[in-house]
Amino acid sequence: MGGIEQVINELARGCAHLGVKVDVLSLTPNKSPKTIEINGYTSHRVKLNFQIASTGFSISAFWRFYQLAKQADIIHYHYPWPFMDVVHFATRVCKPTVVTYHSDIIRQVHLNKLYRPLKRQFLDCIDCIVATSPNYLATSTVLSKYKNKVKVIPIGLDKSRYPEVFPERLQFWQEKVGGKFFLFVGLIRYYKGLHILLEAVQGTGYPIVIVGAGPIEQELKESVKKLGLKNIYFLGYQSDEDKVALLTLSYAVVFPSHLRSEAFGVSLLEGAMYAKPLISSEIGTGTTYINIADDTGLVVPPSDPLALRAAMTYLWDHPKQAAEMGQRAEKRYYEFFTADKMVKSYVDLYRKLQVIN
Repeated sequence: MGGIEQVINELARGCAHLGVKVDVLSLTPNKSPKTIEINGYTSHRVKLNFQIASTGFSISAFWRFYQLAKQADIIHYHYPWPFMDVVHFATRVCKPTVVTYHSDIIRQVHLNKLYRPLKRQFLDCIDCIVATSPNYLATSTVLSKYKNKVKVIPIGLDKSRYPEVFPERLQFWQEKVGGKFFLFVGLIRYYKGLHILLEAVQGTGYPIVIVGAGPIEQELKESVKKLGLKNIYFLGYQSDEDKVALLTLSYAVVFPSHLRSEAFGVSLLEGAMYAKPLISSEIGTGTTYINIADDTGLVVPPSDPLALRAAMTYLWDHPKQAAEMGQRAEKRYYEFFTADKMVKSYVDLYRKLQVIN
């Protein structure tokens, strides 16, 4: 489960708790898709037929979406997903619509040129666009065209839904990775900047724990061998309990994402939620809305391994200041980023759109 899926789950279960009936439509590669009740909402899964440039397509999604949209009061999309735009127009939806704008399209430059007319038409007809941080709204050329209908609702997490960690799991991981380490959690993709992190720790001996899996994982492991790095732990995907155990044990959370494809940083927010000092890059997105430079952690220029190393060294050598940054990060989480705040803002928006329409 990536960050967007985590947000959808958090939002759907929170809305359901407030009495909103929620149906979530998604694609699955499973041969026998199922509709299931989960966390108080209904998850409708239709078969994924093929993918182009990370965008899933499904023939059966058209009819299923049409059925669900007829029953709904509000349609809530999550952008970017170009197939969603096609389904929207093909089924001629005439309901109030919301789009959570998670990210600009960064990597697929040439395909984006082809998609641009459809994207513009789609965003033009949406009633409200939600940006997940004021930082992203301020730096997105796409969102700048729609400022009159953009609302900022930060992503929120509910710490009470994270599992309790038992002492034996903490002991297990402490024996495996040590008692003082930098932690990265996330899908291992090109924009996460882990190659920069590996270069930054050359010659330092700092333990780095990497939780997650992804398409460039093997490439990074080969880089570790070539660079002769020690104390780099690739742990792959971990259960929520083990992830929380590693968050609890970690000294600091390092989040070196260097491209705007990293629009927010849910795992960076998890670090703040567990009172960890944070290190991130200034890429004009929500990462620097979570992590305030020299307050909740340190912010470095993107793609700068020397600056990243200096930030890690400062935290490593100044435990008192690092702990104070972690405490301020936790305080900021409770002030701005709880699931309750996010859910209430969306439910208020839904009700407003219902009244207007």
